Amino acid sequence: MDWERDGYLTIPDAVSAEDRRRLMDRAAEIVREAADDPVSVFSTHEQSRTSDEWFLSSGGEVRCFFEEEAFDADGRLVVPIERSINKIGHAQHDVDDVYSEVSRRPVMAEAAAAAGMRDPLLLQSMHIFKQPRIGGEVTCHQDATFLYTDPMTVVGLWLALEDATLDNGCLWVEPGGHRGPLRTRFHRAGASDADGTAFTTLDDTPLPEPGRAPLVPVEVPAGTLVLLHGLLPHWSGPNRSGRSREAYSVHLIERDADYPADNWLQRPADLPLRGF
Repeated sequence: MDWERDGYLTIPDAVSAEDRRRLMDRAAEIVREAADDPVSVFSTHEQSRTSDEWFLSSGGEVRCFFEEEAFDADGRLVVPIERSINKIGHAQHDVDDVYSEVSRRPVMAEAAAAAGMRDPLLLQSMHIFKQPRIGGEVTCHQDATFLYTDPMTVVGLWLALEDATLDNGCLWVEPGGHRGPLRTRFHRAGASDADGTAFTTLDDTPLPEPGRAPLVPVEVPAGTLVLLHGLLPHWSGPNRSGRSREAYSVHLIERDADYPADNWLQRPADLPLRGF
């Protein structure tokens, strides 16, 4: 497998079982503390609906976002709180000691170097649960749509905390698809969180159809680190199995790239981006 050719790379046994367990245990603690948080539902099918203040102000926070199917038609939780969270984001790599330590293991910096990064900054982190039975689909997308820089520099480091299989919603990628154009850009529609967000079309080339060629599944055992080029189309389906598919991802950008002020994710002035 070749980074330049394929736009993704898998590194087996990148993170120890101990570190994976530490992340999962810390996530469980954060979720238990989230019972009184505002209800913000994360959905890539209807991004504008989820672009509330809780979401748009999360660039410097550690916040929980719920699965759509965790609620009934009347808005009541129908699963236990620990099985209701879609993800935790987006700054735990800087504001939580456990996440910061694991995010800055030497293997992570080595992975960034393998992707050709010169002076990377850790921009965003997410603990993704892919809950049993109700884990939502992540529609086919390019990471640069959401984390835009000029020039394009974003690279995703996606760590399998549990085995990722076809049954529980593993990643699918388009090998070589990173050589195509950036299709859309997701950005703030105005100066305040209340103005919401918008997608701007940059290129009409369609993204691959979910679950079909040229997308291929990336089934990996726990501990595998998957590198994703910012222009690489990728997708994951819903999880209808009885097993979760927890993962932890960190997105990196180059220090010298321009990061626009209308990108949805913004850090507070007192929390500047840091490298490894």
